Amino acid sequence: MKRQVGKLFLVLLSSTFAALGQSPQSPQMVPSTNSNIASDTMDVQHVLDAYHAAILAHDGARLASLFLPQGSTWINVLSDEAYARVKAKTPNATRVRVGSYTDFVKLVSSSKASFNPTHTNMSIHTDGTVASVYFDFIFLVDGKETNRGSEIWVLLKSEGGWRIADITYSSNPRL
Repeated sequence: MKRQVGKLFLVLLSSTFAALGQSPQSPQMVPSTNSNIASDTMDVQHVLDAYHAAILAHDGARLASLFLPQGSTWINVLSDEAYARVKAKTPNATRVRVGSYTDFVKLVSSSKASFNPTHTNMSIHTDGTVASVYFDFIFLVDGKETNRGSEIWVLLKSEGGWRIADITYSSNPRL
C-alpha cells in the first residue's frame, strides 16, 4: 500500500511540474517572468536620486513619499569604534537603535543645516518585484562629515511604484 501511495505521489508531482512546464530535477531552469530587470534597476536608481534630491531640498513630503507608509523600518547600528566611544560617555547606551523614517523626514524638513549624503560603491540587485541596494555613505552637514558607514536598502514594487521598505545602516559618527 505504501508503495502504491508513493508511486501515486511521484506521478502527481511529475504531472504538476509538467503542467508548469518544468521538471522537478531542474527548478533553476525556470525562465524569468520579468524581462525588464534593467528598467527596474534604473527605476530603483531613480528612487535613490529622488531621496538625495529631497534631502538637499529639505522636502519632507517628497522624502516621505519614497517609503512604504505601512511599516518601513529604519535601523542604525553603531560600529565597534563608535559604540566604544558612546559607551565610555554613556554606559547604558545601546548599539542598535530602531527608529522611523518619519523621524528622519522631520529632521530634514525642519533643519536649517545643509545636508548632503554621498553614496559610493553602490550595488543594486532586483528581480523586478523586490530590490536590495548596498552602498557606502558619508553624511555631510554644512559641508562637514558627521557620519559614515554602509547602508542596505530593501525596496519593493507597490501599486504606486518602487518604495523603500527598510533602511539599515552602520554608523560611525564623528563626535
